[in-house]
Amino acid sequence: MNHDTERLTRALFDEPSDTGVDPFALFEEWLALARTSEVNDPTAMALATVDADGMPDLRMVLLNARDERGFVFFTNLDSAKASQLRAAPRAALLFHWKSLRRQVRIRGSVEPVSAAEADAYFATRPLQSRLGAHASQQSQPLQSRGVLEARVEELRAQYGDSEVPRPENWSGFRIRPSAYEFWKDGAFRLHDRFRYSRDGEAAAWSCARLYP
Repeated sequence: MNHDTERLTRALFDEPSDTGVDPFALFEEWLALARTSEVNDPTAMALATVDADGMPDLRMVLLNARDERGFVFFTNLDSAKASQLRAAPRAALLFHWKSLRRQVRIRGSVEPVSAAEADAYFATRPLQSRLGAHASQQSQPLQSRGVLEARVEELRAQYGDSEVPRPENWSGFRIRPSAYEFWKDGAFRLHDRFRYSRDGEAAAWSCARLYP
């Protein structure tokens, strides 16, 4: 692991109020390190939503795209998480990289991605994953795994060598951050913890060190 790449991290930990470090750039630095150390899925993230009764819900998903606008994942639009996000378009994310003893928490508003974004990502998926997106009635009761596997084979025969299109009920959501929190393990539980926040997307980020 090359810790010499942690330029932004060192600047943040020295004088966080004066660095002007962009939290997305800092996230990219930490993710780059995670890619070198995590055995499986460094882009795995916990996604928290709430249902119609205000009961929190939590599951692991994969980060599929990201830029300064936010963090994107794709899913079946008939799934429980998609229904919850449409009803209450706010969410929280958690990246936990055990090998690095670090985590990043993100909170923000949620918006659907464009059809063009969904089409472009769907086209990069392996054939079996594209067929699975058509076959799965995500979050609905399933009689047996055999039923799902049979449906995949039916679709394989149906499409043959032709292109498998994106299902109308398959797309993505973008979480637009209003807050980041970076946590780094320290000896004797004296961890480093920083929170970035801002009032509106046009505002500048402010950074504060927090007690661990």
